Amino acid sequence: MKRGILVFLMTIILPSTFTAKEVKTVPYVDLNQYLGKWYEIARLPLFFERNCIGDATAEYSLKSEQQINISNRCRTTNGWIESKGYANIEELSGNAKLRVTFFWPFFGNYWIIGLDPNYQWAVVGEPSKKYLWILSRDKVLSKSELDKAIEVALAQGYDLKKLIRTPQTYTP
Repeated sequence: MKRGILVFLMTIILPSTFTAKEVKTVPYVDLNQYLGKWYEIARLPLFFERNCIGDATAEYSLKSEQQINISNRCRTTNGWIESKGYANIEELSGNAKLRVTFFWPFFGNYWIIGLDPNYQWAVVGEPSKKYLWILSRDKVLSKSELDKAIEVALAQGYDLKKLIRTPQTYTP
């Protein structure tokens, strides 16, 4: 009887102690330093980027005190595609959690989970760990800096087996 109760309790208690690691954002993002153009260095597969073959960028500008304009662009086999949207900054998030929309009323999470102290690279994810982007201020991110960004994602529990490197080759 005692053994049965012990087994029953273990089936309830043990799974809760091994739950997936919760995604955490950086404590604070200085929007003045974060705004501007970022180059996509790598990403997890995303339906909306299925036709992108390279040269993906994101540009952020301040729309208001609590909103950011977004302009994403990438090269396809047929030219370029661009999407424009905006993000609402979540209160009390240190500017690290945003709710993004490119097609209102549908919003997605954009959480800054890793950030270089000099704002030269960023790791962006979301709570379900389905989406991830590694962004850089330059078209190329050194191996050592890319390794740091990847380590941030791995430490947060992201599965990077399907990570796609984004070629940045276009020069206007």
